[in-house]
Amino acid sequence: MNSVDRFSSRVENYAKFRPGYPPGILDVLKSDCGLTEESVIADIGSGTGFLSKVFLKHGNVVFGIEPNELMRAKADELLKSFANFRSVAATAETTTLPDGSVDFVTAGQAFHWFDRANAKREFIRILKPDGWVVLVWNARRLDATAFLRDYEGLLLRYSPDYPVVRHENIDAEIIGFFAPQPMKLASLENVQRFDFEALKGRLCSSSYAPEPVNPNFELMLKDLKDIFNTYNENGVVNFDYDTRIYYGHLRG
Repeated sequence: MNSVDRFSSRVENYAKFRPGYPPGILDVLKSDCGLTEESVIADIGSGTGFLSKVFLKHGNVVFGIEPNELMRAKADELLKSFANFRSVAATAETTTLPDGSVDFVTAGQAFHWFDRANAKREFIRILKPDGWVVLVWNARRLDATAFLRDYEGLLLRYSPDYPVVRHENIDAEIIGFFAPQPMKLASLENVQRFDFEALKGRLCSSSYAPEPVNPNFELMLKDLKDIFNTYNENGVVNFDYDTRIYYGHLRG
């Protein structure tokens, strides 16, 4: 399955159970990058709109660039109250935006799906000369707790695709993407709290998780339930994240 279609069957779980982004992102970008309410944002691979929403709440005009029709439709539904949201059916490599039209190119949980060379050319084209690229991930703390260690083990056990597509695989490539310009990294704490049904939805939102037609699906859920029963406190488990913000210029 190609990168555009991977989430088509997971839209509802994605919108309900994926983590949002902490508003502290705005503080970082205001301090280091001169973000203002007038800054124009191109949010690439915008999905159901988690990162777009952070900037829309700040008052920015946001172009949500999303090639998956179902994900884009969900964003249109969830963000319809924001007059500054512009939904665009396009890709990272061909955004359809005018030359030099945006102050920031952002990507939340999406950069690892891009054709990096073609995306870089496109970002340089649509950015103003002093524009910024901001790549954001909610990175699960894989080894922070016994629960998270066992959850990671479950993914490795039931998701053959997981080691291949996980975004951590391209951390080194991010430096190369910004090169020869320098890149900065900031990190913020983020957390989700799940009962079992929400934990199941979080798992099923992942593109690499087996779907109900897979013969291992029910066995995976049984193991997930066992893990939840072992570690929950008052019916809840914590997903702890580091929200990593990689940012810099693509031009000198």
